[in-house]
Order: sequence, then structure tokens, then C-alpha cells
Amino acid sequence: PERVLPGNILEELVSNDRVIGVLKEVDSERFKKFYSTFCKGELFLTNTKTAELIKLTENAYRDTNIAFANEISMISDRYGIDVLNLISIANHHPRVNILKPGCGVGGHCIAVDPWFIVADCPEYTPLIKSARMVNMNKSKWVIEKILLKSKDFYKNNGRKPIIGCLGLTFKADVEDLRESPALNIVLTLIKESENVIASEPNISSHENIKLVKYEEILKKADILVGKVAHKEFNLNTIQKTKIMDFC
Repeated sequence: PERVLPGNILEELVSNDRVIGVLKEVDSERFKKFYSTFCKGELFLTNTKTAELIKLTENAYRDTNIAFANEISMISDRYGIDVLNLISIANHHPRVNILKPGCGVGGHCIAVDPWFIVADCPEYTPLIKSARMVNMNKSKWVIEKILLKSKDFYKNNGRKPIIGCLGLTFKADVEDLRESPALNIVLTLIKESENVIASEPNISSHENIKLVKYEEILKKADILVGKVAHKEFNLNTIQKTKIMDFC
């Protein structure tokens, strides 16, 4: 388990603590010596089965915490409450640390690893499975909100809006599209015959999506959808009535 963050891999390969799973006790010091040649973090030796479950547990834990934040975001929306303000105040409790919600969960680890535990231990994993479903359904909820706003625009203007989507990757400031909820949202909108353009500063092209520069999408889009908080995007300068911010 590499435990590295996309976009910061070279630094975290060196600085992060490491879990080393070994098949035989006799190999432990040999592997520890190898990792010590490049890793400055603490090294934890265990057997391979424990190491594998540690990796899956870490990502299931993160998925579950994100799911809680995503549920709170949908509840807040129902009551017309600013969820980021709510979370900021709630986090002043000394034992509360709610994460920031988003449009789903993507990437090659968090969106995938919990399913390995659920598949092997279905009778013990209702929480882990529910968290996965919450995060998958958050993307569907975002799509429904966008389609509803598109329908309202059509009623008021007599034409379908140009929907400008900000971000396609699974997280900010990387080029990785694997299991990306932002990408899935755009592709679904296109299938629903919506007029969609997108800005993604970390990739140059996509075979199914029209990519434009950030400045161009600000001019052309009738509805802007913030999905990934890339450093190139400054959503605070955009008129609140024009932006749907899910990042």
C-alpha cells in the first residue's frame, strides 16, 4: 500500500509512514532495510493479510466520512442552509471534524477499495456499503439539481442553456479521470441532450466533451457548475445566481 496522494507523490513516497506486509518473519528486517533507503516515515511491519486490510480500511474510513458530509450537504440544501457555513461552525466542537462535501467520490482507491471488504464480508458491512451508495447517489443528486435548473432556464428563456462545467478529474489539481464523479456528471448531462461545455486545465482534450478555457466558459455558459476546486478556478468572483457550486 503506497499511501500517496496524487499530485504530491514524490514527496509522500519519502515522508509518509509505511505499512509493510511480509509473508515470512525472516524477511521482515530485509524489507525494512530496503524501505529505509528512501522512506523517512515510520515503518510498520505486519503480515500480508493485515497490511491489505489496513489499506482497505483506510480508504473505507475516508469514504464513510465523506459520505456523512455529502448527506449533510443534501439535508442542508432541503432547508436552504449554507452547508459550508454549517460545517465550519459545527467543527468548532472539540470532537467534531466534518469533511467538505463534494459531487461524489472518485479515484482508483477510495471509490473502489470499500467494495472489496463489502464483497467478502457482506453480513458485517452495512455501514461501509451504505457510505458507498451515498457517495454514488450524491452524483445522481447533483445531476438532478442541474437538470432542474436547466428546465427552469428553458421555461424563462425559451431555449436550453449552455451548461459550463468546471473540472473533470476526480480531485483538484491532478489529471486523473479514474472513477471521476465530475466526469460522469458531464457525460450523463450530454446523454440527456444538454448543451454542455467544460473547462479542465489538467488535460488537453477529451473525445466526448468539448473543452474550453476557463475565461471562455465564464463568457459562454448560462449555468456554471463547480465540480472540482482546481487552483485555476475562482468561484468567489462569479455571480451567485449563475453558479451551482458542488466543490
